[in-house]
Amino acid sequence: MRRTIVYVDGYNLYYRALKDTQYKWLNIKRLAEKVMEPTNQVVAVKYYTARVSGKPDPTSPKHQQIYLDALATVPEVKVFFGNFQSHPITRPLVAPIPGLPRYVEVHHSQEKGSDVNLASHLLHDAWSGRFEVAAVISNDTDLCEPIRIVNQELNKLVGVLCPATSCSQPLRNVAKFVKHIRTADLAASQFPSSMLGGTLVKPSDW
Repeated sequence: MRRTIVYVDGYNLYYRALKDTQYKWLNIKRLAEKVMEPTNQVVAVKYYTARVSGKPDPTSPKHQQIYLDALATVPEVKVFFGNFQSHPITRPLVAPIPGLPRYVEVHHSQEKGSDVNLASHLLHDAWSGRFEVAAVISNDTDLCEPIRIVNQELNKLVGVLCPATSCSQPLRNVAKFVKHIRTADLAASQFPSSMLGGTLVKPSDW
């Protein structure tokens, strides 16, 4: 069994595979084991995310914390935080109505730091010899260069577990392997609806 670390781009996973599904209550270590079986031993899962804003959904911070509490029950999972920034910006309308304003002010939300954190840890762990295999859960091409460096210059084995229906070609070009996360994998990797004697419960609208 090859010692394996899995690096999870939390927001990319959420928006590519989990949003608007019933699979948000996801045990990511179990998911990694299912997708990487049978020759890899997942010794660590590093999950990169940021604290969400209560705009526009006031329930989001509470739901996120419940999920983070669920992840904390898995000893191999460690969470690393970037920053979530939300501020108003002005954008032009695609089809402005004559005589009315051509610009509108909207809330702009952006997660910052997670991709840098993931890349830094991937490189550091590779140089430190902490894994035989690494897998990155993301479809973000910003991660191409650190994956390329670890694969080609450090001669390690790094692949992509793609949360989208198709993996971006730039990631395919640098990854040593590509595996797709299927709906069946998500369905088989859910936490129990009630945990810790009923003190930790899956949100009802999940």
